[in-house]
Amino acid sequence: MEDKAERLREIVRAMGRAIVAYSGGVDSTVLLKFAVECLGNENVIAVTAHSPLFPERERDWARKMAELLNAKQIIVSLSDPDLEDIMKNDRKRCYYCKRKIFEKMLELGKKYGIDHVLEGTTVDDETDYRPGILAKCELGIKSPLFDAGLRKEEIREISKRLGLPTHSKPSFSCLASRFPYGLRITKQGLEMVEKAETYLIGLGFKDVRVRHYTNLARIEVKEEYLTRFLDPDFRRNLVENLKRLGYVYVTLDLEGLRSGSMNEELGEERNGRIR
Repeated sequence: MEDKAERLREIVRAMGRAIVAYSGGVDSTVLLKFAVECLGNENVIAVTAHSPLFPERERDWARKMAELLNAKQIIVSLSDPDLEDIMKNDRKRCYYCKRKIFEKMLELGKKYGIDHVLEGTTVDDETDYRPGILAKCELGIKSPLFDAGLRKEEIREISKRLGLPTHSKPSFSCLASRFPYGLRITKQGLEMVEKAETYLIGLGFKDVRVRHYTNLARIEVKEEYLTRFLDPDFRRNLVENLKRLGYVYVTLDLEGLRSGSMNEELGEERNGRIR
């Protein structure tokens, strides 16, 4: 792993100056940390996307982490026209989203005289259906973690050794991933999901997904937490709170939490290599 970390340093140093696509997650935080250390904070800009697709709690966290790393941060917002293709929610949703965000970062690069935009794809990310990878390849976005051969668990270990608070942060994907393909994404639906997940996080479920089917919520938590739902009082309070948000039906997924579970319907297409 030390060899990979050194390889990452070499890749980043070669950039000279860089924009880092920054979400505040485990992967992009390690990338930003290395960029600031290798290039100097005067040569690095952390750029964070803001839209209804991303919870306020994640944007606030990214801001705090950028400050901790002494990195300049710029927030770019996606307008309603920017979101139109994304909200249609077909199977290329992630492609449309990533391309729009990266285009805005490239525009910032021109403004500040920075040629390279870096993002946090890892080796493990190629094992699932990720059409957003195509967007980064089309636009020439760099993936130093991938190029260094780093896997997610290795990145968490590096984070821990560096003392980064993100080393134990649960993985997070944008709220659009809570909607089944073909169901149009609405701002109301996104707000329902965000509030439902925030409520569950407040109950101690640090890693949780609320999958949204218009008036039905399907809750995913890690298997070790499923027994909490056996408590009648707990269930009653949970159902009451989610119904107040607009859900008619509140369900629990007995398989537990699975990253990218909405891609299960894709079958063999899910495992396609998209680069």
